[in-house]
Amino acid sequence: PLPAPSRNRGSAPDPAPQAPEGLTNAPVVAVAGGAAFTFSYAENTELLAAAGADVVSFDPLRDEALPLGTRGVVIGGGFPEVYAPELSANEALRKAVAELALSGAPVAAECAGLLYLGRSLDGLPMCGVLDAEARMTKRLTLGYRDAVALTDNVLAPAGARMRGHEFHRTVIEPGAGDEPAWGMHRPERRVEGFVRGNVHASYLHTHWAASPGTAARFVERCRG
Repeated sequence: PLPAPSRNRGSAPDPAPQAPEGLTNAPVVAVAGGAAFTFSYAENTELLAAAGADVVSFDPLRDEALPLGTRGVVIGGGFPEVYAPELSANEALRKAVAELALSGAPVAAECAGLLYLGRSLDGLPMCGVLDAEARMTKRLTLGYRDAVALTDNVLAPAGARMRGHEFHRTVIEPGAGDEPAWGMHRPERRVEGFVRGNVHASYLHTHWAASPGTAARFVERCRG
C-alpha cells in the first residue's frame, strides 16, 4: 500500500528540510496547505527540498500573496468543496496563482488542486487557469490507477508510467484538456487531466518516491 498522506488538520504543512548547502540557485517552491488542502505525501515535499528547492508553505484560505520569489507551485489534495466560498473570496491569491501559472512557471496540482485551478467550483469562481468547471456529486470515485504520461510535462517525460489513486466526490468538465495529463490503463482506458504549458493538473494522487526523477524534474523546470 501507499504510505499514509500527511494531514495537517487545518494548519500549513510542517517546514520542509533545508536544501543542500552550496546550492546557489534554490528556487522557491510554494506548497499549498491550510484547512482546504490537507492531503499530501510528506515525502513529496522532502524530495523537492532534496532536489534543491526552497520549499515554503502557503494557505490559499488566508494568504493574499504567494511566498516572496515563488518560482513554482504544488497544490495537493484536500476538501476545497467545503471551503469553496472562502477560497473564491480570496480573489487576490486566486489572481496571484493564475498570473504565475500563465507566466510559464511550473504548477503541479492534484485533485483538490485541480479543482482550484479550474474556472469554477460549484458555481463559485476559482483561479481560471484551466477552462473547466467542477461540481460536487454524491458518487465516490475511488481506486488505484495505472497511468502513462501522454505528453512531456513538468512531472514526467512522455511515455513515463506512474501508479496513483483517485479519491473524490467531484467531477470536472471537461475531464481532460486538449493535452491530457494521463492515459489511464486501469480499471478502464481513458484520458484524464490537463497539461497547459508548465501546468500539470489531474485527479491522480501520485507518490513521487515511486518515480525518483519527478521532484528533480519539477525543480529543474523551476530554475528555468
